[in-house]
Formats: sequence, structure tokens, C-alpha cells
Amino acid sequence: MTLTLTAPDILRDDAGRRFDAATHRWQPARAGEAAGNPIAASEALRLALKAGARRLPVGVIGPNDASPSELAMAEAAGRGIARLGLPLICGGRGGCMQAASRGAAEAGGLVIGVLPSTDPLSANPFVSVPIASGIGEARNAIIASACFALVAVGGGHGTLSEIALGLKMERLVITMPDANRVDGALECAEIETAMEAIAGRYFRVAP
Repeated sequence: MTLTLTAPDILRDDAGRRFDAATHRWQPARAGEAAGNPIAASEALRLALKAGARRLPVGVIGPNDASPSELAMAEAAGRGIARLGLPLICGGRGGCMQAASRGAAEAGGLVIGVLPSTDPLSANPFVSVPIASGIGEARNAIIASACFALVAVGGGHGTLSEIALGLKMERLVITMPDANRVDGALECAEIETAMEAIAGRYFRVAP
């Protein structure tokens, strides 16, 4: 999808449709309207959010027992999501979940943690909104369902299950360099590339 901007703040897709921030829908093109100038998806997202568009969550998934490189990548992902202006949703505990939460929180973002237990105080200290699900590892399905895009950092069976759930639910699933390679997922080597892909997918959610 190619996005264009007609001054001062009208976003259009490559079919000429206008994005309505209030309803999160594409409105039909009108005859004679200017096409506008190309704009990066991340910048288009910032304009849409400023106009009141919905702040759809983005998930970060990864192992609890993570390597230093995985923790750094998770933190960068959380920071990038917050800088896009979107909330982060994760498992709310330690490892990659805490690193992503830290990155998002320190960048001023909202962090939603879906916990396996019934104790909201078991969340890591960077979680803004703890959700004590009480359903154990089945909470992975909630995380995959609640977001429109997932960023996978590192490996492990839990992470792989969330990747599979995300793909089954037709979410954008991004795998960073240390993550499992799975058919259907988008492989990204850099956080900036992943964030641009997330911003682009945000507009594809709109009917």
C-alpha cells in the first residue's frame, strides 16, 4: 500500500481513498480530489493518531530466559512501538517481556501485561495495565488475538506458539534475527524496518 498526504492532514491510499481516523475506515475516493505526496507509513501513523485514530496494540514476544542480545532487541522493539504512538502488549513478566516493557515505558508508552496468574502484582515494574488472566500459558492466545502485529525476539516453545497463533489469526508476525524462522512471518534485521512494517500494517487493518 502506498500512502500519500494531501495538505494539511488528509491521508490517502493508492486507490485514492481517504483515511477516516474517527472510524478507522477508508472512505471512497471523490472525483477531482488531489492525490497528494508520498509519505512514510510511520509518519502517516503519527498524523492519524494525532487526529484521534485508534491506538491498536502491538505485541512483543520472546523467552523469559533470554540472552543479552535478545534483551537488547526486545527493549529496542518496545521503545520503537512507543515512539510510533502505539501501546505494547506482552506477557508482563521477566526476560524479553520486561525488556520490551522497559523500552516502551521509558519512551513514554503504555504497557499492557497479560499475566498467567491471578495476581496483578506479579507484573514487571514497567507494566502500566496488568491483566491477571489466571489461565496460565493459554494467555498466549489473548496476546496474539489482542494485537494487530507481533514482534518475535528469540526462540523457545512459548514464543513459537505465539508466532503460530499470530499467523493463524492473520496478524502481522515479524521475526527479528534471533527468533525462529517460520513460513508466513516477515523477517526483519533492523528494528526500524520492523516499525515501518507495523505502521504500514496499521492502515491495512482498516476496511
